[in-house]
Amino acid sequence: MGKPLRAVLGEDQPIVREGIAAILGRAGIDVVASVDNAVHLVQAAEEHLPDVVITDIRMPPDLEADGLDAVRKIRAARPETAVIVLSQFLDASYALDLVGDDPSGVGYLLKEKVASPQILVDAVDRVVARDSALDPDVISALLGRKRPQDPLAALTPKERQVLALMAEGHSNTGISDQLFVSVAAVERHVTGIFMKLGLSQTATGQHRRVLAVLRYLGQ
Repeated sequence: MGKPLRAVLGEDQPIVREGIAAILGRAGIDVVASVDNAVHLVQAAEEHLPDVVITDIRMPPDLEADGLDAVRKIRAARPETAVIVLSQFLDASYALDLVGDDPSGVGYLLKEKVASPQILVDAVDRVVARDSALDPDVISALLGRKRPQDPLAALTPKERQVLALMAEGHSNTGISDQLFVSVAAVERHVTGIFMKLGLSQTATGQHRRVLAVLRYLGQ
């Protein structure tokens, strides 16, 4: 068995912070630091070099997008650090800032939608594996922005469903479970998505998935 994942947690509400830490601990994730403000979050990430940083968006010192600012600093210094924003605020601009030009290793979950501890644990596993974990409502907010051209116009409704689940971070097996179709059918849809979006076959499968998600989110 490998070493447990190491997490740094940023949350200014003590009860919420302790609850999240307890959930992660029960899942075998080592919470190496737990802080209540964005300044200390950056410092803890620099000191402990965690696998994943989990943070709220609005937290001290300014109670604005301090958590998001901290995450940007952390990823700029160490891009391999996975991050999850766990917030009660749904804001497409926050999501765009978080995703940047690469959704891999990034999660944005809404606190009210985390209905069970396993949802958070699964999200941690996804982002550490360099997938994304975006709440469906966050994806809808991103898609709701006006764009001059729809790069997805050629996709079938089923391909759009598959691509939406890819954006949430699901593997082909996970997508097959969600849509009640075979893995082979999902693979055919994924291939169709890549072809219709003009994604080069010379790129790796994972890289093409990232590019497809970026097209989906309108980057």
